Amino acid sequence: MKMVLSTEELKSIYFGAYEFDVTEDGYLRAFQYSKKQIEYFKGAFEMWYERCTASTAKTLEFVTSAEKVSFDYRITWKGSPDSFEIAVDGLITGIKYVKDIMDTGTISWDLPKGEKNVIIYLPADATVQIRNFTADSEVTRAVKNEKVLWLGDSITQGYGPLRSSCTYVSVANRILNYDIINQGIGGYIYDKNSLMKMEGYDPDKIIVALGTNQYGDKDMTAVEEYYKTLMGIYGEEIPVICITPLWRGDSADGLPTLISYCEKIKEIAGRYKNVRVIEGMKLVPHLPEYFLDNLHPNQLGCEVYGRNLAALL
Repeated sequence: MKMVLSTEELKSIYFGAYEFDVTEDGYLRAFQYSKKQIEYFKGAFEMWYERCTASTAKTLEFVTSAEKVSFDYRITWKGSPDSFEIAVDGLITGIKYVKDIMDTGTISWDLPKGEKNVIIYLPADATVQIRNFTADSEVTRAVKNEKVLWLGDSITQGYGPLRSSCTYVSVANRILNYDIINQGIGGYIYDKNSLMKMEGYDPDKIIVALGTNQYGDKDMTAVEEYYKTLMGIYGEEIPVICITPLWRGDSADGLPTLISYCEKIKEIAGRYKNVRVIEGMKLVPHLPEYFLDNLHPNQLGCEVYGRNLAALL
């Protein structure tokens, strides 16, 4: 029995979006930022704007007995090499690299017999629209745990492993099963102006992983104002996790400055009773083998990062 999901049915199995719209030719577009936030990025910094609608940590997640699924896709922006991937009962069973496919087409996957949990990962550093999701059996929305808002820079967005299922957020969330909105964005810093109340969205937890793009700042005002603004929007009762910057080996001379900056972030975030600080320096080994470029964790680095983080959350 072949089933083509309606737009509303597709939305029901689509995770990682704050809101949606549909193009004139029927493609579903998903956004992790509000329209006001996107408009802010448009005027603030081109790099942020082109990445703020990327398919970062967006997934299709469902339970099904289907033995074949497919959907039409359209890639409207590409950042770095990335992938579409499918996981069945927690195991990656298929990868389609963006570099190997056309910008518009259809992706299909064969699945094993029997009921299973399926996750389809959309590219982290590309913007993808989808339509005509088809399965040969019924699909049921996955059951998720608490709603979590993830705030961060390119590492959180997913640059480094060059595979969507291998970002540290994806690794951690296969363990934690959060219902996440990932507002990680390449080049991002502690910028209070991008923090805006998203109407109708109330996360159960917030994770903040920022700082590596501005550790040379001597003035900590940006960090102080960021947390003040965050608390003003969400209150001081919701749990907040602050992850201080990871080790980076691209500038040995800068490492003492980075360590000092991490300590300052720890002090500022620690002023709030609802904030728990996790030291990023303890999450990934301080070795080039774990990094793409001595800055962004690679597949191995993200696997270690994600697992270590999940154990602490």
